[in-house]
Amino acid sequence: MEAVLTEAVALLDEAGESALTFRALAARLGGGVGSIYWYVSSKDELLDRAADHVLADVLRAAEMLTGSDDPIDDLRAIAMTLFDAIADRPWLGAYFMRNTGVQPHGMKLYELIGEQTLRLDLTRRERFHAVSAVIGYVVGIAADMGQQPPQEVRDGEVSREDYLSRFVAQWRAMDADQYPFVHHIVDDFEVHDDADQFSAGLDLLLAGLRLQAGA
Repeated sequence: MEAVLTEAVALLDEAGESALTFRALAARLGGGVGSIYWYVSSKDELLDRAADHVLADVLRAAEMLTGSDDPIDDLRAIAMTLFDAIADRPWLGAYFMRNTGVQPHGMKLYELIGEQTLRLDLTRRERFHAVSAVIGYVVGIAADMGQQPPQEVRDGEVSREDYLSRFVAQWRAMDADQYPFVHHIVDDFEVHDDADQFSAGLDLLLAGLRLQAGA
């Protein structure tokens, strides 16, 4: 199973879900397609188990970052670790906790995040909503930021800065009376860093949680 999942993850990393077929996986393993069915019953199960295979390392890293006196700081450390993993592997976000019956590491990671909220003065519902908000923000933003850039940027025909400048020019050309906010932030949009933007949003979310808990 270890070899099957390792090669499945490699295929997903190289070219995404479309590259992961039983035929391609069997070829990498040097066996027949039928041998894969000894380990998984379907491609969906293979994808779920491949995601959990990656999450095992994420969980180990996250566990090492907890145990401080501040549960909010520990939540942030876990969130950043999960974000980095999904940003590096955009396919991972789609299968995070999709089937907890075959994803023990994903379930344990969810538990680890939840345990930090048990250290805060919150109601049960508030804890549930807090964990859902953190995971939803992290997974959603990481998957979005991890998407491949447009083909012209990947081919080197256009730089990221030049590609972004097209939108900056469009925004600046909009009517300032109709789009006052857009004109207010366009200079920051032009030079923004995606990772910094994610971090700032996470800090806003956690600051709200801190206020709610009176921490």
